[in-house]
Amino acid sequence: MSMILSASVVRVRDGLPLSASTDYDQSVGMQECRKYFKILSKKLSQLPDRCTLKTGQYNINFISSLGVSYMMLCTENYPSVLSFCFLDELQKEFITTYNMMKTNTAVRPYCFIEFDNFIQRTKQRYNNTRSLSTKMNLADMQTEIKLRPPYQISMSEIGSANGFAHLSVVEYTGTGKISAAPHQRLEPVTLPGIVSFVLSLLCGALNLIRGFHAIESLLQNEGEDFSYVIAFFLGTAACLYQCYLFVYYTGWRNAKSFLTFGLICLCNMYVYELRNLWQLFFHVTVGAFSTLQIRLRQPQGKSPDYNV
Repeated sequence: MSMILSASVVRVRDGLPLSASTDYDQSVGMQECRKYFKILSKKLSQLPDRCTLKTGQYNINFISSLGVSYMMLCTENYPSVLSFCFLDELQKEFITTYNMMKTNTAVRPYCFIEFDNFIQRTKQRYNNTRSLSTKMNLADMQTEIKLRPPYQISMSEIGSANGFAHLSVVEYTGTGKISAAPHQRLEPVTLPGIVSFVLSLLCGALNLIRGFHAIESLLQNEGEDFSYVIAFFLGTAACLYQCYLFVYYTGWRNAKSFLTFGLICLCNMYVYELRNLWQLFFHVTVGAFSTLQIRLRQPQGKSPDYNV
């Protein structure tokens, strides 16, 4: 019998499940498919926006849009066009019901569990194809699938390492190579983070200008101390490096940010005679604020298994 067995809504960037239909089937085949659900949910950001995985007697289809993926499990003989019509209907309802801010700031799994009611109702409609009321949209979806067919994830692209399955490197036309071990990405930028980034650039520019002025003063007066020039340029380098640490992930990132802040403090202590109290306070405060924002913007962690 062809039918939809389960469906879920997952956040793309970290695989956090936002909502899912209740699944009572505990067969071996279904347990295996749940594993594939977990694998795919952790790799959504690396995959095209429309995919199909055939796992023997079951198929997993999903579409992704606006940072959210809509996944479903059905029997192998369930029509592909109905599968993607079902997912498209879930997508439209979810976008209408929840804004992107709620989706991006969600921290608990299944925090939109009330959407399960809509998933269940829609699943029942699509499992009763005789009374399906969306036949008007089937022709459009069929044409779209023919023009842009879903990417077929083969079983050979899924291996097993240390008892856990993983996706190997796959090639997708039009998107280039998708790596199984991408660079570590950081969490989305916040408004305070943007402010700290701009202020750090400003402090770096101020230090650079004062450094050139110190060079001019040194050329005009032989008695000037060259160490002031070094202090200003070191301050510039420290501010720019804080901007780099905020944008990119590196090893020992937090430790580097604290050491950089320490260098900013030392440079300002050394040039305290050339700056007033408010200028020193501004530079040190910006350095501390940037260090805090670097600490708060952590790498995107792998989502734990939420029994999706």
